[in-house]
Amino acid sequence: QVRLVESGGGLVQGGGSLRLTCTASGRTFSRHALGWFRQPPGKEIEFVGGIGWNGGVTYDVDSLKGRFTISRDNAKNTMYLQMNNLKPDDTAVYYCAARAGAIVRPNYYDNDYWGLGTQVTVSS
Repeated sequence: QVRLVESGGGLVQGGGSLRLTCTASGRTFSRHALGWFRQPPGKEIEFVGGIGWNGGVTYDVDSLKGRFTISRDNAKNTMYLQMNNLKPDDTAVYYCAARAGAIVRPNYYDNDYWGLGTQVTVSS
């Protein structure tokens, strides 16, 4: 069993930065792949990127690579999403998800565990 809690969201001006944190409980955290997802207002949940238990990272959208960075610290049972140069289009509820195994599924509901989300609002 893995319980996930997101934090670090808030209101930021365009061009600003935020770092989201996903804190997990559970003994097998280090053997779970993790991912970040987001749901913009009125839209479906979309995959932001994932990180394998060994640290390999994938990003769903190339345009996010230069602005978003995913990392994890297995010793702290924590995953991070560093977001720089934020844009109003990044406004969304951000969720983390975990899946036992090497990679997280890009379909949010195909993973094993989910957090409750943290709101990120970017003003223009």
